[in-house]
Amino acid sequence: MSERVINTLERQLALHELKLNSLLSITSAINTQSSVEDLLSIYSFILKEQLSIRKFVLITNSNGWKILHKSGMKGKIDLAMHLDQLQRIKELTIVAESNSSLLSEFNIIIPVFHKGNPLAYLLLSENAVAHASAEKEQHLEFAQTLTNVIAVAMENQRLTNRLISKDMINRDLETASELQKLLFPSDLPSNRKMDISAKYISRHVIGGDYYDFIPLGDEEYIICIADVSGKGISAALLMANFQATLRTLFRYQRFDLSFLIEELNKKVMGAAKGEKFITFFIAHYNAYTRKLKYINAGHNQPVLFMGRKYQLLHDGCIGLGMLDELPNLQVGKIIIPPKSTLVLYTDGVVELENDEGEQFGIERMIKNVQAFSSLKMEDMNNILFSKLDEWKGELPYGDDTAILSCKFF
Repeated sequence: MSERVINTLERQLALHELKLNSLLSITSAINTQSSVEDLLSIYSFILKEQLSIRKFVLITNSNGWKILHKSGMKGKIDLAMHLDQLQRIKELTIVAESNSSLLSEFNIIIPVFHKGNPLAYLLLSENAVAHASAEKEQHLEFAQTLTNVIAVAMENQRLTNRLISKDMINRDLETASELQKLLFPSDLPSNRKMDISAKYISRHVIGGDYYDFIPLGDEEYIICIADVSGKGISAALLMANFQATLRTLFRYQRFDLSFLIEELNKKVMGAAKGEKFITFFIAHYNAYTRKLKYINAGHNQPVLFMGRKYQLLHDGCIGLGMLDELPNLQVGKIIIPPKSTLVLYTDGVVELENDEGEQFGIERMIKNVQAFSSLKMEDMNNILFSKLDEWKGELPYGDDTAILSCKFF
């Protein structure tokens, strides 16, 4: 065997060993979940020191195209000017000439595709690949393989990080949901004076509806329900702040409802900065005198059922957080006859749509309450929600949905 053949075989063996060691280094870094910076450092070392490629640019598509790494050149590259031409390249290409200054300077283009989509481009200068023709071709093919491995690894790492981040957010939301449940009263009364029950379905993990029952002694009670404009975390935070303010105010002393509403309006204005508002219904009930005083601050009108008759409770003012001052504030007053039923609800009930876009509506809710108000309030609420389920069919609830029902004996 001639010395020339032996030298060729030795070079090929050395090249194969180089490729194997390079891939092992990259694979090891990927398996140990090394950072993007560490992966790029290994990648750059292999290109420059082992493949003798001194001038290159790596462009990747990770939430938008950007230059991830460059070597052997100075100055800023305006990538947007060259993307259109670059994305026309589908395979390893040597660019003879181009009107793109970037592609003229880096005249070897190595594209990387993943699942049919362009993921990265490695741009090399032909003069920077210091090898004989046959070795150059092998080095370029290996550079393409290496770029493919590194680009796919970084894309998988990005997707994994996004999934981890999403999982962390979901866990935080679940925790927030559990904490939000603590805002609702856990023990609603069912005794000789009254029977109260509530049911709530949140459109998302956490919601913006709220109801409450606050005893003020043996004979007096606060009953309320609220709905924040908008949904999601910001709505839930505003409602949590609102509930804390309401309970704090009642903890130390009793307030006239008008004064209370004005104070709550100031708090909502300060917290929401005019970006959100709260519709709110609050009632103060005296079981001894049977007098109910209430303010409806822009909320869906609760319905008071008295035998075969019913009355909508509309006296009040605009929603909280809409204006600095509440114009034309009125306090409603009514004597509650025995065996009356008061139903408070949020707009998710009456605005629930079926597959034809028709809303459930207040009339349908009233008919169902009239049909089942002789039952315990918990049973009646369950039936009302079963009617809502039948109405929407396979569609999801379009909004947070709450019902608070009170029967006065």
